[in-house]
Amino acid sequence: CIKEICNLQYVFFTPFVVLLPEVTINYRHGLPVITLTLPTRRERCQFAVKPMVATVGAFLKDVQREDKGIVKAEVFATDGSKVSDATLMEVLLRNDFKLLINSTAYSVSPPVKDKLSSEHATEMEDIKSLIHRLFVALHLEDHQIRKERELLQKLDHLKEQLMPLEQVGRRGIQPSRNAKTSRLLWVGLALMSTQGGALAWLTWWVYSWDIMEPVTYFITYGSAMAFYAYFVLTKQDYLYPDVKDRQFLHYFYRKSKAKHFNVEQYNKLKEDVAEVFKYSP
Repeated sequence: CIKEICNLQYVFFTPFVVLLPEVTINYRHGLPVITLTLPTRRERCQFAVKPMVATVGAFLKDVQREDKGIVKAEVFATDGSKVSDATLMEVLLRNDFKLLINSTAYSVSPPVKDKLSSEHATEMEDIKSLIHRLFVALHLEDHQIRKERELLQKLDHLKEQLMPLEQVGRRGIQPSRNAKTSRLLWVGLALMSTQGGALAWLTWWVYSWDIMEPVTYFITYGSAMAFYAYFVLTKQDYLYPDVKDRQFLHYFYRKSKAKHFNVEQYNKLKEDVAEVFKYSP
């Protein structure tokens, strides 16, 4: 703190005692420095504040901490309204205000801070960008190592959860569903062969082609209706690979229910594993 040199001059009014301006604000190294007189020690003390971070309440606490004899410290606007302690100092320093210390009010007129030139502002932005790139370059490797370790730990945890489910699937569900799907395909081939043989026998040995031709027409039309009904019900074309996969899933879900296999949990774990592989370096 700086010792007070000149004598104080008082002007009395109710309810406060108003001093001639004893609170000054100057900018030093880009930061506002508030200089005021401490009432107990009668010394001049300087407070450097960070306007973008510090609040009015923090500034007043610093003043009270410096002089234990200060019982009351508040800030008022020029119209007499109290300024909230949560107000940033940057906002407070834009306009004139009154600083009340105990029963003494000081009129404060902050100076207008010189605005940075556009060229200087551009240089500052370039410096900030350079610092950011240097920070990223210095810490990128550590970040990648930490991220890779986290992904590996997550992958091990997911594999531990998947292992019992995959064992149940390989032992109790996979063989039976493959066998049933294959059996269904062979049954379909057998039925088509039987139908072709029956139509040939009826055409050449029992009836003539003139009689069987309408029969084959209605069989063909009935097959087309069946394929269309399949599309209406499943919203899929009647393609043999799709039919096989659909039947495969039908057997799978039915067998999973019988074996108490949690399909939703299994699918969720597989998706999580795929996501880990996607983001792994």
